[in-house]
Amino acid sequence: MLFYADKALKFAFSKDLETAGETILNNQEKVFGLLGVPFDSTSTYQSGARFGPLLLRESSYNFENYHLYLDKVLEATFYDMGDVQTVPGNFHKTCKQVEFTVKEIIEKGYTPLVMGGDHSISYPITRAIDIHNATVIHFDAHTDFRDEYAGEKYSHATVMRRIWELNPREIIQIGIRSSSSEEVKFARDEDIVQFTARDVKNEMKNVLKAVEGVEGPVYVTVDLDVLDPAYAPSVGTPAPGGLDPLELETLILKLKNKDVIGFDVAEVSSSSVGDITSINAAKVILDFLFLQ
Repeated sequence: MLFYADKALKFAFSKDLETAGETILNNQEKVFGLLGVPFDSTSTYQSGARFGPLLLRESSYNFENYHLYLDKVLEATFYDMGDVQTVPGNFHKTCKQVEFTVKEIIEKGYTPLVMGGDHSISYPITRAIDIHNATVIHFDAHTDFRDEYAGEKYSHATVMRRIWELNPREIIQIGIRSSSSEEVKFARDEDIVQFTARDVKNEMKNVLKAVEGVEGPVYVTVDLDVLDPAYAPSVGTPAPGGLDPLELETLILKLKNKDVIGFDVAEVSSSSVGDITSINAAKVILDFLFLQ
């Protein structure tokens, strides 16, 4: 159930899909399938994340295929699969489309690398991957542990609660600075590992140690509002006091040699070319790919 736009803009440096079959068969390293999910129907403040995949692709052409800090040319093999055909206003139908599409990507031998969309899109991705033995590393300003939000079980504000119900091995949250009291209690009762934005600022060594210590499969979800609004104003729910791009880059680069089974970047609601939010989001994806 892969859906392509015939003349869609492709993410910079992605390979030609016509050669994908042969590459998958012969490549011993991970091969990534980049997928867009243009859906933002659970947004409750600043909508526009449906345009995230398009603006992320456009912003990707702002970068070199060389990483100065890693002293490395981009070597990762990845293919831009286009966008899932979503159903605006209907999370459940969209959820099925995303889950089936991600499963097909996995069956073809790719590791899914997904561009949202509001953060609700992470739920069908993790359903498709089967994360019960995986550690979920969650970058976000918000805990997203509400059981319901505005009467809805499936929302950008409940996504981590739904992912927790899939029984991952562990959840590590980084950059947190906004939560309800009920979510705080839930996280404490369930021994969720949390690092606030202040922890990143004041005790980065402890945060890096936690990331370095993760073993086994890892799923990574990045809500761009983990960055301070000074660097990412065009997100669904901006929250002051966040990370800066260098701090996020430092943490992403600690994923080197991790068995990442899936990765998503969500909540990019940029609406114009050159928007700083989509530029920082594209860099997150490229930083991860440079590690491969």
